[in-house]
Amino acid sequence: MIEILNPAELERARRAGALVGDILQSLRGRSAVGTNLLEIDRWAKAMIEEAGAESCYVDYAPSFGRGPFGHHICTGVNDAVLHGRPRDYWLADGDLLTLDLAVSVDGIAADAAVSFVVGEARPAESLAMIEATERALDAGIAAALPGNRIGDISHAIGSVLSAAGYPINIEFGGHGIGSTMHQDPHVANTGRPGRGYRLRPGLLLALEPWIMADTDELVVDDDGWTLRSATGCRTAHSEHTIAITEGGAEILTLPTRR
Repeated sequence: MIEILNPAELERARRAGALVGDILQSLRGRSAVGTNLLEIDRWAKAMIEEAGAESCYVDYAPSFGRGPFGHHICTGVNDAVLHGRPRDYWLADGDLLTLDLAVSVDGIAADAAVSFVVGEARPAESLAMIEATERALDAGIAAALPGNRIGDISHAIGSVLSAAGYPINIEFGGHGIGSTMHQDPHVANTGRPGRGYRLRPGLLLALEPWIMADTDELVVDDDGWTLRSATGCRTAHSEHTIAITEGGAEILTLPTRR
């Protein structure tokens, strides 16, 4: 299903996006050496409930997961890149942490992710990976113009990641979003320009470049959810929800407090 939002729905999407951006910014500021991943999940739960919003994750049970996710945020550390299920782990200096959050406000969802290094240690590999996903995300957003196609976004993202020397996995990528968190069209992180669904004003997309340092193969953790690099290498993930407008892409998941 591909949804095209009307102006009233788009306004609800803006509220959802701002909430996601603000929560991620708050959680990033509070995540430090010694923070437990389950504590981050509790913080996310409290902020979602305080805003009167709904988590898109707690009852989420797709075919690729093992039962309901049961938590309010995805937390991936180092080799865990997607669907990281919060666990009893205390963050260490130099850990690469990815936070991925989706919430629904009045029936419209928004989704975003951010990767960053915790503590004082600054592994060069981790910083380079994060920067590459951020540049790829910027390129994808720039290509999200009305009249362009999904393949133009995928090509822009993939060109940045490939030039930086990273393998690209196409099993998981960006996606349509609206009344539900995951919708068509799929937005692979590499592709051919001029192909796929034509972008129209009112379309919402969650773009999410993610990479693993030396492999394109994933393995599933024992928790049935967390996807890790097959080689144990570090990973990074950046994501925004955008709306296609007549003037280009509007980023909905930026924080309102800078």
